[in-house]
Amino acid sequence: QVQLVESGGGLVQAGGSLRLSCAASGRTFSIYAMGWFRQAPGKEREFVATITWSGGSTYYADSVKGRFTISRDNAKNTVYLQMNSLKPEDTAVYICAATRVVGGTVLLGKGATYEYWGRGTQVTVSS
Repeated sequence: QVQLVESGGGLVQAGGSLRLSCAASGRTFSIYAMGWFRQAPGKEREFVATITWSGGSTYYADSVKGRFTISRDNAKNTVYLQMNSLKPEDTAVYICAATRVVGGTVLLGKGATYEYWGRGTQVTVSS
């Protein structure tokens, strides 16, 4: 089992920045990739970004490319999501996820690929 705990959410004005963290514990050696998803009220959960644990390959949703950066600290078993130039439409609960499944962009962009999920952290961007 892998446990995931997010932190770093909050309220920020449009154009501002936030950094989210996701700390993993448990059988972290089995993780292939960790990612971030988000869910806004009344909307479906959507993929944001993911990073492979060993090689550090990254994939992003088109809506966040150039504004968000995902990174990892293997020694701390932690993944970060640096969010810049935030927009009101970025408002959502951001949820960390991890998977043992090996795959590329298509697989890692799907929520069904991920086996472990955190509880989420709220990000609110005011206009």
